[in-house]
Amino acid sequence: MVLSKLASESDVSVHCTFASRYVRESLPRYKMLENSIPKEAAFQIINDELMLDGKPRLNLASFVTTWMEPECDKLIMDAMNKNYVDMDEYPVTTELQNRCVNMIAHLFNAPLGDSEAAIGVGTVGSSEAIMLAGLAFKRKWQNKRKAEGKPHDKPNIVTGANVQVCWEKFARYFEVELKEVKLREGYYVMDPKKAVEMVDENTICVAAILGSTLNGEFEDVKLLNDLLLEKNKVTGWDTPIHVDAASGGFIAPFLWPELEWDFRLPLVKSINVSGHKYGLVYAGVGWVIWRSKEDLPEELIFHINYLGTNQPTFTLNFSKGSSQIIAQYYQLIRLGYEGYRNVMENCHQNAIVLKEGLEKTGRFNIVSKEIGVPLVAFSLKDNTRHTEFEIAEMLRRFGWIVPAYTMPADAQHVTVLRVVIREDFSRTLAERLVLDITKVLHDLDSLPAKINARMSVVAEQKNGTVVKKTAIETQREITTYWKNFVMA
Repeated sequence: MVLSKLASESDVSVHCTFASRYVRESLPRYKMLENSIPKEAAFQIINDELMLDGKPRLNLASFVTTWMEPECDKLIMDAMNKNYVDMDEYPVTTELQNRCVNMIAHLFNAPLGDSEAAIGVGTVGSSEAIMLAGLAFKRKWQNKRKAEGKPHDKPNIVTGANVQVCWEKFARYFEVELKEVKLREGYYVMDPKKAVEMVDENTICVAAILGSTLNGEFEDVKLLNDLLLEKNKVTGWDTPIHVDAASGGFIAPFLWPELEWDFRLPLVKSINVSGHKYGLVYAGVGWVIWRSKEDLPEELIFHINYLGTNQPTFTLNFSKGSSQIIAQYYQLIRLGYEGYRNVMENCHQNAIVLKEGLEKTGRFNIVSKEIGVPLVAFSLKDNTRHTEFEIAEMLRRFGWIVPAYTMPADAQHVTVLRVVIREDFSRTLAERLVLDITKVLHDLDSLPAKINARMSVVAEQKNGTVVKKTAIETQREITTYWKNFVMA
């Protein structure tokens, strides 16, 4: 007699995932499931939901690397289970980090001998690197003020209004006043003269940006250094400079090696750079390098021995993966100076192709500069009918993720679109993007300017007279509307 068995609901081995009950039940959003589910079902359901994310390589808003060679991908996967902080257990990984620090320090012209070890550390990104550099400046300033018997409770830092949000975080988290140099239309980086004017005896450092997030422009660190040297000489202060080279640190040495922005300038005491941007590594690695040991106060370095040996550590977090450190070393030895130069030249040339294509439409003003991060920031010449936010929204139909945003104070009435050119953005894609932007412009021209018509109505009536809003008032309302719409 042949016995048969009906598959129960829990016997999923005879089913494919899409024939099981797991695809007809909602996944938990707040509490864990009471029972386990098969690994195949968990993978399939999560993978399906992730399909709704944008494609990383078409995310032109991001500076972060989205492609690496398969050989490096394998190194990353093989090191996924290594905790970087276990230096005694993984001494080779620690050695690779030290090699990266030395190579980057020499790239930034640190005053080191050929075999002299550099002072620096790997971080999870430039945000942590900036926190560490800022803490070093604050502690060194406090120590000096205490030794002189002067108040040390009101430190400040001078930056441009174009700084990345991590500088605001540093100021708020570590109780440092942030003094921002305001921008103006047509000049979207920190003015060195105005920055130096804002420096006082409580200024722990001036932060210069090598590659503004807004338009990719390099700030004039050389002029800042010269002006600050003069002020220090007159006042007797020794206000230093930190260079936030998160985006430009792996660009300037290869495209413009003669540009003085790094440790060649005497007041530059520390530099941060993002390995996961133009260092060409996936997200999760940054670096901070100090000019000398004297620029990193010893009391900020902790020494632990509960992992097997005495280990110095200066980080905000503790445990972290080793993969990105290993990947950075791979890129440094795989590409070398020649390879990095070739990659950066390609990015720069493709940015020029995109810029020229946009200029040919006759519809845009180019806001970005040729010397800077390879990106193209642009705004509409005429935004009375449609806005940059509408263009950004409609480009998503083609898969492109292009951000539109307003400039900081005092240029917040200016709205721009920005395309970041990364290693994996080819000339073919640049030309394709121009075609798609042209299509979007054509489609927008065929639509009524509904939003603009609604926004530019009467501001108020006085004595029966209709008073219309100014062009700037109208543009600001349109910008606010579309910003809120896109964010929602």
